[in-house]
Amino acid sequence: MTERLRRPPAVPLVTHDPYLSVWSMADRLTDDWSRHWTGTKMALYAVARVDGIAYRLMGGAEWLARAAEQISLAVSATKSAYLFRCGPVEIGLDFVSPLLADDLDLLSRPVTYMNFRAQALDARRHKVEIYVDMSGEWCVNLPHERVLWQNHARDGVEALSFRHEFQPVLEKAGDHLRIDWGTAYLATAAGAATMLVGDINDCRDGFVADGKPHVGGLKAAPRKVDYNYDAVLALSIPMVATARRPAETTVLVGYDDEYSVEFFGRKLRPWWRRDETVDGIGILARAMRERDAVLARAAAFDADLERRATRIAGPGYADLCALAWRHTIAAHKLCAGPEGQPLFFSKENFSNGCIATVDVTYPSAPLFLAFNPALLRAMIDPYFAYCASPAWPFKFAAHDLGTYPKANGQTYRGFDKNPQQDITDTQMPIEECGNMLVLVGALARADGDFDYPRRHWAMLTQWAAYLVEAGVDSGDQLCTDDFSGVLGHNVNLSGKAAMGLAAYAMLAERLGETETAKTYRAHAQAFADHILAAGRDGRGTRLAFDQPGSWSLKYNLVWDRLLGFGLFPQEEMRRELAFYRTKVQPYGVPLDNRSTLTKPEWMLWAASLTKDRKLFEDFVARILRYANDTPNRVPLADLYLTDSARKLAFHARSVLGGFFVGFLLDQDRLRK
Repeated sequence: MTERLRRPPAVPLVTHDPYLSVWSMADRLTDDWSRHWTGTKMALYAVARVDGIAYRLMGGAEWLARAAEQISLAVSATKSAYLFRCGPVEIGLDFVSPLLADDLDLLSRPVTYMNFRAQALDARRHKVEIYVDMSGEWCVNLPHERVLWQNHARDGVEALSFRHEFQPVLEKAGDHLRIDWGTAYLATAAGAATMLVGDINDCRDGFVADGKPHVGGLKAAPRKVDYNYDAVLALSIPMVATARRPAETTVLVGYDDEYSVEFFGRKLRPWWRRDETVDGIGILARAMRERDAVLARAAAFDADLERRATRIAGPGYADLCALAWRHTIAAHKLCAGPEGQPLFFSKENFSNGCIATVDVTYPSAPLFLAFNPALLRAMIDPYFAYCASPAWPFKFAAHDLGTYPKANGQTYRGFDKNPQQDITDTQMPIEECGNMLVLVGALARADGDFDYPRRHWAMLTQWAAYLVEAGVDSGDQLCTDDFSGVLGHNVNLSGKAAMGLAAYAMLAERLGETETAKTYRAHAQAFADHILAAGRDGRGTRLAFDQPGSWSLKYNLVWDRLLGFGLFPQEEMRRELAFYRTKVQPYGVPLDNRSTLTKPEWMLWAASLTKDRKLFEDFVARILRYANDTPNRVPLADLYLTDSARKLAFHARSVLGGFFVGFLLDQDRLRK
């Protein structure tokens, strides 16, 4: 089965963190307005005027009916590249968010490059003017809220900005929210553009008429955003298009949130702002000075990722990894912690809004283990102090640290409202203990730093002891697939416990605790033997030990191969994969026998239980078919139906980092 990415369900445009995450959710950039991942409009509008004729490049048709012909779209890891035809001229428009995992300063820089190119299709010279504007929707949560604006000129850049009039910094927490503090910027090189804040109609109609936005009758600030009926930040840039060499210009889109996350009552700066001398204009100026070098680095990374992914599992896998890169990283915020350390907070988008959820970190980990393990450490660092504190009175690991952007303690299942409740059957005790032990073990293998688990050994030991006590054949508990409800005797949870205990035994051995290592390795092997003895059901493995005839994907067992535990014989893993082939549907394999629901990252983990490139490529192709065919135009949802390609929930989440499991297997770095 061969499949390539033909039509992303949503195209990443300006993608940096859960608030600065703007996408095109249409086939063509001219079909709709750009939108936050929640679907709320955050408008950028772009027009090219060629020899006096205006063509809409980006945005809806309310102001200009004539749209440029979109010739192509290519999505790579850090870039979405559009190509348009505007009469006798081709216009290229690239959105580059240079999220390079090995450079934390660049990764955290909240600036996207909009790069325009104009080239004649004939032998003539053509006058081209590029117009871009930004609405106040970028800095409010709701459209009736009001904004202020300002002009800036410093350090070689000119910028326009919007700010919410009240600046309610970190006041709200929840899922379906936009940022309503900080400053949104539209900028370019000094002297390159005509720039002004103006009435939306005068700016857009004026540019169509004579190539420049008009100030017109702009009313005094603050003004309501009010769905495109007020002020815009507008700029126009003149160019000359010839056939010989494209004319180029760059516009910057940026956001300075000033404070990003509340961490147990303390407001944390974004990582790039840990140096208090750097502000929004300063970071825009740096981005413009470093433009050529940054774009070259981003392009080199994109090409290398494509080459490596193609070698691992074919061009379809390269497409899938490219689509997942910005998607995954932009579901996090990189902050400077209380001791100046990097802390990397995830958000459960369109799930429950939780911040720093352990069982969201777990599936996303392959990307970070493969490309920069320091980011995984920055994700799990915050848990240890919380779980060791009186605020968490249980012997198992917590689920989360709060509701984004407030990391003040677990909120999942109402724990913050009733911390005295018995939460064993409403939480994920085995799930999260196993996750944390596996993550710490994989991190130590990836970066070679075994002092890190040594510092947290008491907590890791407590979690391992809990798994021995409760993990082999659990009572009623939730697992990470909590949308399916509480399940007793869950074979996948038993597998998770086995992986966690094996990871703990591996760490104990590396730390010189030989007897402890032997004891916990024996527990892990006993769990694995129980799964094979009590869970095997014909050609498959049961969903629950007490449910004959049931089955489920055993994605958790991939760590047996990744970390080289050797708990499960290879012939058993080959049997398991052969069974999955019998359950394939058009868009993948369901999670289990209860429905046609699946999660694409679990599909690729399940396909990796043993070496079987054909099955892995087949699963990749079915996920790509889902991406191409789904009627739900949102950043790729990670919970969908394998028979219809309809999503249920969970879009724009970080778990797509799990697609990079192929890189971990290729590197073989975790077995050493």
